[in-house]
Amino acid sequence: MDQSVFRQRKLHPNVRARNSSMEASDGSQLFEDTSGAGHGSQPGHKHQQTGDPAAGFPGFSDPMSNLAMAYGSSLATQGKELMDKNLDRFIPISKLKYYFAVDTVYVGKKLGLLIFPYMHENWEVSYQQDIPVAPRFDVNAPDLYIPAMGFITYILVAGLALGTQNKFSPELLGVQASSAFVWLVMEVLAVLLSLYLVTVNTDLTTIDLLAFAGYKYVGMIVGVVSGLLFGRPAYYLSLLWCCAAIFVFTIRTLRLKLLSEAAAEGRLVRGARNQLRMYLTMAIAAAQPIFMYWLTYHLVR
Repeated sequence: MDQSVFRQRKLHPNVRARNSSMEASDGSQLFEDTSGAGHGSQPGHKHQQTGDPAAGFPGFSDPMSNLAMAYGSSLATQGKELMDKNLDRFIPISKLKYYFAVDTVYVGKKLGLLIFPYMHENWEVSYQQDIPVAPRFDVNAPDLYIPAMGFITYILVAGLALGTQNKFSPELLGVQASSAFVWLVMEVLAVLLSLYLVTVNTDLTTIDLLAFAGYKYVGMIVGVVSGLLFGRPAYYLSLLWCCAAIFVFTIRTLRLKLLSEAAAEGRLVRGARNQLRMYLTMAIAAAQPIFMYWLTYHLVR
């Protein structure tokens, strides 16, 4: 009996310890719930603190934001005007629009004139109030649409020709494009230098010369495509025809720009200066077939 009483007395401290631990856990649970509620109430308090700082100052935020927006829009307008002014100084955007004012009818007639210029009689550019009419209204007006599309098509055809020879690579196609562009720029610069040395007073612009120099890509495309379809003899025949056509086209077009009014009317050219102008016109026209052959002969095997 003494042992049972001793065991019960010995167990009482453990039971009290368990009860105390449970009470402590209940207390901690109440503390956690209370802290959770307090923590949950903090975002509202934080949101109240991080509200609009200008909410307590009515009529302050709107004038400042309007002033900043007005200042930013004025800076953007000034920057746009400055960019347009400097860009138009180096790249005449307004003039470029004239050279791309074409339509389907003009493109078809111009391509026919480049391939078969022998039957065309009137080569003068039409004017309206001392301003040349848009290319879509006059087949004799120079444009940049056909030279630009011709250059791109030539690069694509060159890639196709290199592929048929198992030589295609992006690097080689890039070399082909860059070499063609460099030759075009050198040709235009050489013509400008020649006009300066001969002291020719003409209304030809750099863009006009670029357009006339770019028309040869049409004949180059015809020659390469003929060679790919029918072999090397077809390439030579078609390229020879296109070279003769671009020679006649260049002569009849530039003689109205470079030679005097008497030469443009078909009368005999007299004087050393007119002779130099005639030789310059012949040299520009003769250079077109040379470039056409140089840039295409390696594409057809």
